Amino acid sequence: MRSTTNARIAVVGAGLGGLACARVLHRHGRSVTVFERENSADARPQGGSLDIHSGTGQVALRAAGLLDGFRALARPESQEWRILDPATAAVLPVPGPPSHDDDSPEIDRGRLRSLLLDSLPEGTVRWGRAVTAVRPIEDGIWRLVFEDGSTEEADLVIGADGAWSRVRPSVSDATPAYSGVTFIETGFSDCDTRHPALAALVGKGTMLVTADGRALLAQRNGEGHIRVYIAFRAPQDWQAAAGVSFDDAETVRAHVVNLLDGWDGSLLDFVRHSESGFIARPVFVLPVPHTWEHVPGITLLGDAAHLMPPVGLGANLAMLDGSDLAHALIAETSVEDAVRAYEGGMFPRSARAALDCAKALEDILPPGAA
Repeated sequence: MRSTTNARIAVVGAGLGGLACARVLHRHGRSVTVFERENSADARPQGGSLDIHSGTGQVALRAAGLLDGFRALARPESQEWRILDPATAAVLPVPGPPSHDDDSPEIDRGRLRSLLLDSLPEGTVRWGRAVTAVRPIEDGIWRLVFEDGSTEEADLVIGADGAWSRVRPSVSDATPAYSGVTFIETGFSDCDTRHPALAALVGKGTMLVTADGRALLAQRNGEGHIRVYIAFRAPQDWQAAAGVSFDDAETVRAHVVNLLDGWDGSLLDFVRHSESGFIARPVFVLPVPHTWEHVPGITLLGDAAHLMPPVGLGANLAMLDGSDLAHALIAETSVEDAVRAYEGGMFPRSARAALDCAKALEDILPPGAA
């Protein structure tokens, strides 16, 4: 059996989960290489704000030795939720969605990723290395095939490459399925000075408005940015049926304003005056539970292993997966024992979380509404 001490470990994907795994391994003196398809850390925007929970994401950051650094960057005041009435935009005297715990400060995903990246030695992450396939060789050794035709060999391949993982097919036939829910993303910069009325509606954290299977979420990010999501249930081909093209922002704007017909005008201003264009974000999920028969020398973490609705758990679980897998590789003497131990804990945890996330999405957008 291959020893964990000198195993060649390849992490595919430099997201939060893969980086957390690499950081914990590095902190314990283990060698690891992260292969990332993007050409640099700032190749694209990293997304919105994340609430990092004390029982999951913060556990991983503590194991990585980065909890104090996270605290210095986080925004505890942004845990605030407010629910608004769609007809009047008045703040309702009801609590927001249930918190996962009482200590879950917000941080922009990009800042958290930078914290993890900066903790790794230069050269740990190899940028511009897009993995297109992984192929078994023998005795649990795998060959990674890159977009440019080059290859690398590894004793353990960790698929941390997200929803459309190129590693997943080597352990599972499961593919993401459309959940019936689509989010449309837009936003504002420097909102406190340029759009103070909208900033006041959002408050310090997140604003939520729901009615008849439609939802408007506005989320405060760092540096005065507010990210806005309009969520609704619709068939996957709704754009064609509605005559909407995301190449034409005004057709999207008109469609969404019509979708929210009857809502207070101040809420419609989140759509009418948005500045950053519109991005379609259909929600895809993996089967629940998503498990696989153990395959020597390969495993998955994060969205590659358990893609679920984006309601606040995904990033936390990805980092905890990475930390748990790293700890198993440190504690066990063989790669196979380590991976089995990790998968034995990750499978039931992710199944419970996926059910919780599905329920949370249904509470916001009841399945009967479309």
